Amino acid sequence: MNRLFSLLSGLIFGLGLTLSSMTNPAKVIGFLDITGNWDPSLMFVMIGAILIFSPVFYLLRNNKPLFALRFEIPRIKKIDSQLIFGSALFGVGWGTVGFCPGPAISSLALLNPLSILFVISMVVGFYSSKIFIPNKKSILHE
Repeated sequence: MNRLFSLLSGLIFGLGLTLSSMTNPAKVIGFLDITGNWDPSLMFVMIGAILIFSPVFYLLRNNKPLFALRFEIPRIKKIDSQLIFGSALFGVGWGTVGFCPGPAISSLALLNPLSILFVISMVVGFYSSKIFIPNKKSILHE
């Protein structure tokens, strides 16, 4: 049941990203370009998501997950140079190409060559980080 709802959640999330045009790099870059020809339409998508999610989160804040024993909360609280470098790299990549991981994976369904190249590069980056930081465990396993 857990896997079914995970799949359903992922499909709904991907559909939302596609319908909101977050899988369109030109739209995202237009939103990020606040000094040029700024396109604020994605801001309304984010505001809409916050307006829908906030009351639900407030009502269910003390409940346990439906399909898990407990909520998975990150255990690492430290801000270090790797976090700052990774965040900066993420931001530069997002601003340069207009993709972040979720929309890039969703856009694979559209068979966009740029999406395919981005996801392949992202996966290569994940695995090459093990070469550059060989003793660093994954955040999920610390």
